[in-house]
Amino acid sequence: MTLAQAPHGFLSPTGVEIAFLLVGLVTLGAALVTVATRQLVHAALWLVVALGGLAVEYLLLTAEFIAWVQVLIYVGSVVVLLLFGLMLTKAPIGRSPDADSGNRWAALTVAVASAVALVWVVVDAFRTTWIDLDGPAAGTTEVTGASLFRHWVLPFEALSVLLLAALVGAIVLSRKAKAEDRTAAPAGDLPAAPGKEGAR
Repeated sequence: MTLAQAPHGFLSPTGVEIAFLLVGLVTLGAALVTVATRQLVHAALWLVVALGGLAVEYLLLTAEFIAWVQVLIYVGSVVVLLLFGLMLTKAPIGRSPDADSGNRWAALTVAVASAVALVWVVVDAFRTTWIDLDGPAAGTTEVTGASLFRHWVLPFEALSVLLLAALVGAIVLSRKAKAEDRTAAPAGDLPAAPGKEGAR
């Protein structure tokens, strides 16, 4: 009897499957808080929890390499870049009314439709596929790296360009804000040049 033909049921879950479900619920809750909160810094921190939960899910699926890539690239790079962007653009630390665009129902509709389509595609693709969570790792680093840089190299490089563009945009916005602050400041508020005090 093969693994795919072995009896599997929801009434007799293993410890790994229970942990997978609990971590999934925590990850889903963190993702909902990320998009629901109006505090940008809190949203970035909750995003760390959501991405970290995904890394734990990869570990439970015996995909250690993908889990560490998740931690290094997404938690260690994307979130840090997001926090740097918030600092460079002087985003408010507290509640930000500007974070709500007013298109909440349209965004909710698109999100639910995307989630349903994604779940349907995944279920349809892996309907009869079972992963042995107690067995050895299913894929090695060599196989994963070859697949990534052979078939997915263009999206991989496009993501790096996107992150660079986001950082450059944050720097440009911060410089523009500083220039506007200097031009808007009254002449009397500007500090006196060195030596002027003694001349008076």
